[in-house]
Amino acid sequence: MKRYNVAVIGATGMVGQRFCLLLENHPWFRVVALAASPSSAGKTYRDAVAGRWAMNVPMPEKYADMVVLDAEADMEKIASMVDFVFCAVNMKKEEIKALEERYARAEVPVISNNSAHRFTPDVPMIIPEINPQHAEIIAAQRKRLGTERGFIAVKSNCSLQSYVPALHPLLSFGVSKVAVATYQAISGAGKTFDRMPEILDNVIPYIGGEEEKSEREPLKIWGHIEGDEIKLTDTPKITAQCLRVPVSDGHTAAVFVSFDKKPTKEQILEAWKNFAGIPQQLQLPSAPKQFLHYFEENDRPQAKLDRNTENGMAVCVGRLREDIVFDYKFVCLSHNTLRGAAGGAVLMAEMLCAQNYI
Repeated sequence: MKRYNVAVIGATGMVGQRFCLLLENHPWFRVVALAASPSSAGKTYRDAVAGRWAMNVPMPEKYADMVVLDAEADMEKIASMVDFVFCAVNMKKEEIKALEERYARAEVPVISNNSAHRFTPDVPMIIPEINPQHAEIIAAQRKRLGTERGFIAVKSNCSLQSYVPALHPLLSFGVSKVAVATYQAISGAGKTFDRMPEILDNVIPYIGGEEEKSEREPLKIWGHIEGDEIKLTDTPKITAQCLRVPVSDGHTAAVFVSFDKKPTKEQILEAWKNFAGIPQQLQLPSAPKQFLHYFEENDRPQAKLDRNTENGMAVCVGRLREDIVFDYKFVCLSHNTLRGAAGGAVLMAEMLCAQNYI
């Protein structure tokens, strides 16, 4: 397999740090540049993240002395060094949109963890096991941008990475209504316990913008390409409540679902067990062998015990049972900075490389 030179844009933030860890020994991708805001530019990576390293393992030595570049001012230099970039910046939405489009127009594919372009009609928002076919819209996007190589592809919000994968194999039974409550880890806010004292002994019942994302983004993921854009589907109807809980990593979801044609419990379990996608077929480096793991125990999945299943790239499911208001209810869990953020983006990049989009 070809080796690709990559940069991490937004390398000093929590997701950027996770990218660096995931790419440290990646068999295909080699980090040749780290970039961040002007306040970090010119410093070594060690100095730029001093006091802010949020991972539970030490910073890889191979990055420590790399000099951080300015994501905006050094764009042309970065573009000349790389085959594509991972982007996870903390800026205003319009600024992120402009920055990512500048990279794309400079003929650099952008694999983005940011929300800014999720509803740009010709930007695919991909969960590789679920909607790999949306990569086909890249041709229309390149036409709009006037590029040969450059494009933007985004991953979805971390909150829906837990429950959408479990719902997807059930669509054949006609999923009509979904209610979901997500219990989201503090790393989703880029925080650790020492930087978020207000979460201790507490649950915060509001995460800005999260419920709208949870209700709307699946409709694009399950949508279809029509002309030069991805059209949202209008079913199923999804309602969401999103809460921040005192957990370091791992988003849990309590899911309630109704069907047009109610399956048996055995049919649901069989659908989950047998579900696989292109990452599993291609045996991509970051792909879990079993995408959906079902636990028979009543007290599983648990964030502390199960978030790292298959290197944090699997989705864990449990407690499937019939419901008196909806047809069924169950509980899901995914690692929000692995499957839900950097890991999901790395897997998407692997897929796009394997399919020659990059």
